[in-house]
Amino acid sequence: MSDILAEVLLPTKELRHDLPFYTKVLGMRLENIFPADNPSVASLSGHGLRVRIEKGAPVPPGKLRILTDRPESFAEGQRHLTAPNGTEIEVVPLSPQLVTPETVHEFGVRRLKDSAPWVIGRAGMHYRDLIPSRLGGSIIASHIRIPDGGPVPDMVHYHTVGFQLIYCYRGWVDVLYEDQGNEMMRLSAGDCVIQPPEIRHRVCHASPNIEVIEIGVPAEHITTIDHNMTLPNGQGDPAREWQGQRFVHHVKDKATWQPFRIPGFTCRDTGIAAGTKGVANIQVARFDGTPPPATVHDTDIHFTFVLEGQMVLRAEGEPDRDLSAGDAFVIPPGKAAQYRDCSPDLELLEATLPAGFSTRVVDLA
Repeated sequence: MSDILAEVLLPTKELRHDLPFYTKVLGMRLENIFPADNPSVASLSGHGLRVRIEKGAPVPPGKLRILTDRPESFAEGQRHLTAPNGTEIEVVPLSPQLVTPETVHEFGVRRLKDSAPWVIGRAGMHYRDLIPSRLGGSIIASHIRIPDGGPVPDMVHYHTVGFQLIYCYRGWVDVLYEDQGNEMMRLSAGDCVIQPPEIRHRVCHASPNIEVIEIGVPAEHITTIDHNMTLPNGQGDPAREWQGQRFVHHVKDKATWQPFRIPGFTCRDTGIAAGTKGVANIQVARFDGTPPPATVHDTDIHFTFVLEGQMVLRAEGEPDRDLSAGDAFVIPPGKAAQYRDCSPDLELLEATLPAGFSTRVVDLA
């Protein structure tokens, strides 16, 4: 098979004005130039890119992005340059940068019966947004489903995130994780994992009608495909930390139940608060039959998904909301709320960031 090259075509008025800029300022290498007596076309390569600069080419000057882990040492630290031919050059960090916006607090409810749209996302999976406002971009919570079971067309990838949870809501899914042994890891209904920042992983197989709840901080984060890693990658180091967080696999059938922060509920702690060193906490709470009181919390982000059963959510200054399985809500710090008329099978998935916070019992008229 013959070699194949691709070039980006750029215009110029005078090639002799552009060559010093592309070779000396941008550090590109001249590959060819013609005609010899009065050059009007040149091809250059560098930084994983090949460009063809042609006098009078009927194309716009365009914009090039130079990605480097040392932007301060490239082009004398300039971040924005313009070539003589009008091409804009932007110098940006090679590694994706994590930017966490300040939380914009709100009281919000998202109900399944309100027909929130499902959209087709990565690897053909269906996504339903559980926090439309995303609290100013500080968090995204998605209800994800794969209608057809079997192999998932996924690739080894990682996410540039501050925190990420995968909770298996219905069915099961098989996933491979970096440094977590040679065996496929199965998440069954009620199990969950946290994917530490930039841990490589790949979704392999899923049961028919698999559903998961995924929480990511911040809302907008980059997914990067790793073409060089093959999973599984051996036993590795299961206790390894990624940016201070450990991989945590919580198995429902091995969990112990304990009192929840709100009277009237018991909970199973997932170990995620310890695994993230307090970045976040994930608990599954179930109603124990005692009517719970109204409470106020002081954590930054408080998200709840109704896994099973029904309840009425009463909150200060808000109309009562009838909730059932598949619904979700966020309660801002300092807002009194009460879970009323709980069905015996009520079960809630609660995510709080940060993990350490206090809850007070209050009166709610």
